[in-house]
Amino acid sequence: MADEWVDAGPVEQLRQHELQQLTFGRTKVALSWRDGEFGCVSGVCNHAAGPLGEGTIDADGYITCPWHHWKFHRLTGIGEPGYEADQVPRYALKEENGRLLVNLTALTSRKKAPHERHPLERPIVREPGPIRVLGLSTTAMDLEYPRFSTSDSLLQDALEAAAELGAETRMLRAAELRFRHCEGYYSKSAQACTWPCSITQMDEEDQMVQVYENLVFWCDAVILASPIRWGSASSLYFKMIERMNCIQNQVTIRDNVLIRNKVAAFIITGGQDNVQAVAGQMLMFFSELGFDFPQFPFIAHSRGWSAEDMEHNVSYVKHSEELREGARALAARAIQKASELVTAGTPVAKTERGGRKAHHMKQERDAR
Repeated sequence: MADEWVDAGPVEQLRQHELQQLTFGRTKVALSWRDGEFGCVSGVCNHAAGPLGEGTIDADGYITCPWHHWKFHRLTGIGEPGYEADQVPRYALKEENGRLLVNLTALTSRKKAPHERHPLERPIVREPGPIRVLGLSTTAMDLEYPRFSTSDSLLQDALEAAAELGAETRMLRAAELRFRHCEGYYSKSAQACTWPCSITQMDEEDQMVQVYENLVFWCDAVILASPIRWGSASSLYFKMIERMNCIQNQVTIRDNVLIRNKVAAFIITGGQDNVQAVAGQMLMFFSELGFDFPQFPFIAHSRGWSAEDMEHNVSYVKHSEELREGARALAARAIQKASELVTAGTPVAKTERGGRKAHHMKQERDAR
């Protein structure tokens, strides 16, 4: 191919930046300056097309992608030790009359080594069997010194009722899982928020994988329980659902509906009356993931604003057969709805774009 030299700008000015992303037409490059030498490689990362030129350079001269931390050497474009089979194109440079010129005809080609797929990337297939009900507790608990939890207690009642109705059940407590807070990959770019979650891909010890496995692959119905904390759901609930944005974002950027023929229901308890706001947020979030709901999809209990007697609140829940019957009935409604969906077997696989958060977004990528 013929050379295609373009002017990148004044040499002295470009030396002021150790790393920068430059665009020439449809070609993006990561231009670096260190130890008296310029380097120029593709500004498009092999992993998810992240902007390499907006990253950082480590001590060994490898550019670290700001999206998911893949590394390529700033001079050669070759991947970090252990990943040398990965490579981004590199470009020739020359200085003329105080200007830096870049040859957009790459000296090397892009090479993408095969990487083992994450287990969560497998096809979603419901295995034959009874309706599967997941109990998901989001109460924050000191595991060394546990106490009675009203939301947990009612959730246990719901799961016991589900088992009596022939469902297979599991309990998952977020307090027992070790997982990092969401680090805002979506705020970098919609494309940076991946499935599986970017953190899950990078951190082998991240236990949010258990939430993903059970919600996306295993359960037909989830009953989520949360206490009310300062007028909202628990902080642990929000820590968890922030990490679940990657499920919804697949609809936004890929039209890939991960939640298929599934039901969500909720148990909300607390000493302060803000049940409707808490339930409203939960219903909105889980509907955006793709969950359906039974009739009357939540039960709740609150002592109310004026009852500053939490010790009585615990006692009330412990001895309230009415609340326990409500939990059992909630489980029955969730199972009935899940059975209808599983029997119908017609999941929503695509979304209409008009008026949806998941409207079409034009993504321009260049892999030159």
